[in-house]
Amino acid sequence: MNTPDQTNSLLNALLDAKLHDPFAYLGVHTEHNHALIRVFRPHAVNVWIKIADNLEPMMQVHSGGIFEWRGKILPNIPYLLRIEESNAAGKISIQETYDPYVFPLQISAHDLYLFNEGKLRQAYHTLGAHKVSIAGIEGVRFSVWAPNAERVSIVGDFNRWDGRTHPMAVHYSSGVWELFIPGLPPMSLYKYEIRNRESGEILLKTDPYATRFELRPDTAALTPANGHYDWQDIEWMTQRADWNWLNAPLNIYEVHVGSWRQHPDGRFYTYRELAQYLLPYVLEMGYTHIELMPISEHPLDESWGYQTTGYFAATSRYGSPEDFKFFVDACHQAGIGVILDWVPAHFPQDAFALARFDGTALYEHEDPRRGFHHEWGTNIFNYGRSEVKSFLLSSAHYWLSEFHLDGLRVDAVASMLYLDYSRKQGEWLPNKGGGRENLEAIDFLLDLNIMVHEAFPGALTLAEESTAWPAVSRPTYAGGLGFSMKWNMGWMNDTLSYLRQDPVHRRFHHNQLTFSQLYAYTENFILPLSHDEVVHGKGALLAKMPGDSWQKFANLRLLFVYQLTWPGKKLNFMGNEFAQGQEWRVNHELDWKLLEQKQHCGVQAALRDLNYLYNNTPALHQLDFCSEGFSWIDCQDTDQSVISYLRRTSDDRFIVVVLNFTPVPRTGYRIGVPTHGIYREIFNSDSTYYGGSNMGNAGAIATIHRPWMGQPDSIVITLPPLAGIILSLKDL
Repeated sequence: MNTPDQTNSLLNALLDAKLHDPFAYLGVHTEHNHALIRVFRPHAVNVWIKIADNLEPMMQVHSGGIFEWRGKILPNIPYLLRIEESNAAGKISIQETYDPYVFPLQISAHDLYLFNEGKLRQAYHTLGAHKVSIAGIEGVRFSVWAPNAERVSIVGDFNRWDGRTHPMAVHYSSGVWELFIPGLPPMSLYKYEIRNRESGEILLKTDPYATRFELRPDTAALTPANGHYDWQDIEWMTQRADWNWLNAPLNIYEVHVGSWRQHPDGRFYTYRELAQYLLPYVLEMGYTHIELMPISEHPLDESWGYQTTGYFAATSRYGSPEDFKFFVDACHQAGIGVILDWVPAHFPQDAFALARFDGTALYEHEDPRRGFHHEWGTNIFNYGRSEVKSFLLSSAHYWLSEFHLDGLRVDAVASMLYLDYSRKQGEWLPNKGGGRENLEAIDFLLDLNIMVHEAFPGALTLAEESTAWPAVSRPTYAGGLGFSMKWNMGWMNDTLSYLRQDPVHRRFHHNQLTFSQLYAYTENFILPLSHDEVVHGKGALLAKMPGDSWQKFANLRLLFVYQLTWPGKKLNFMGNEFAQGQEWRVNHELDWKLLEQKQHCGVQAALRDLNYLYNNTPALHQLDFCSEGFSWIDCQDTDQSVISYLRRTSDDRFIVVVLNFTPVPRTGYRIGVPTHGIYREIFNSDSTYYGGSNMGNAGAIATIHRPWMGQPDSIVITLPPLAGIILSLKDL
């Protein structure tokens, strides 16, 4: 029992919204061998408590909203309160609810220990807002990590956003605060009001673990809905667990949901509409996977989703979490995988979100030399803080578990690995050994990849990593970072740089076509032509191509032949497939009307046919990551800017690829081949069907027993201008 002075001190702290332990004053207590129940309802006119079957009035003992009931016998717990309130207009409302301050804290010491150790990989089950039942009473359990807070309250439309009404209790050893609010309706708006212990600063923050938000620009979280989704993708998930992705085709269509298509009035397509329209298009085009640019909740459309504020919430722009599950499920039932672009490298400075969450640098570093990213104006996660590691690992686990996603493309890995990334001298701090490597971020990435590959068989982790960091896509047990694959930014930069050259000058840059073979098998590479290459004044892929209109389209078709036949898995950003005319604009849909023009339809048809050929030709994908899957026929025809090579399978089946990077047709061009017989042209990007000049090699091409280019036999072919051809040995 508290002394009178202690009781007054607690009362004053409560009224001043500074009470650290609300259970010390509110709820059930014993005083002079009598039961004492205190309720704080600052807007109440009258409060009654249900004793047995009777409602007994509680006495208002303080005008600030303190009500008490005293009796010899403690009522049944939990007990029901009847509350009469008056709003600002004088209108009276009555509600019945159970007292939150008689329900015991629910989070286990074991979970809190794992969270504080950075090992709680499903922290989204522990923190955040959860619909639960305690002692048969339905309600919502809230919990949030704010170790430097003096007081944390839940505020929302259910309590007039008044931070005095629902102060939370803290688990002292962990910095985690918790409160159960009984009877709270689904989809109630809420935030956390946090008072910093040292400064007294009041912060209004969105729940870091919220699973749904109101529509931007509003930023409140929503309590769990009653919705349940019944998955129908068990066949896909079972097969994925045994999927040999190393030797399988992987051809990714990168999509920004808000600008792929829009309704005539500018409205976004919903997740369910994407299942109706995007999925059939992806199937028709022959892609194997969709990669979604970040759909984690974010306030600003123009950030493309890369400035995330909701690490556990599918953005409400396009519908509900159940709607997104419907989309993923539909993709799986149709045989299409879904990859999420995920952003653990940095987070925005928005005051309502993670930045200085409890008045201190909680998720970030206090020192801007470690905690601030100058290039993007964002905060860098403090990977050395165990609770931050639990947060990020749990975010990854959540997306893969709750939404059945097939992989995570991890954004900006290079910025995580290097302490001096995009920083000048004096703007960064070295690690404990004096080096530039971010040791804590490396540990986090290792843990991330181990978790994903252990818990989600067949799921992929894809690194956007632009440096020469070794073994990014090698297993952790072999000294690697553990990613499944890595974007080949070197190939992308060299290729686009080469194709920008006027064909007359390309012979001076021939090594840009061939150089990537020197490192092609040091990693499991993806060949990306992503959104980053068609924004910020870089122009669309078509705009990068030199020459007149015909040559631009021919160059683009040639680029796709090169990409789809070169070792490595594939990725193309939306719009590339039909030669989008101008660079990507986030607030506009793609220029679909271009498909009314023959040349754009031709590019689309060429890439569609290449996709099908890639998927159905083992030589084009089976040994993508092995040197045995590729061999040069000729990489030295610099003067004519022609390269030719073989792609092979493990049982030595092969196809022949010949690429002519000049507008000069080459007739009578001899290449060596490894086997005598009859060859047929199975693809020609110069086909009239694709908008080309229709030069090529119709019919059969017989070998001549004349060794050439180190091969035992040779064939003589016609090379169309600015075109690629693919040849296959004809089955006899």
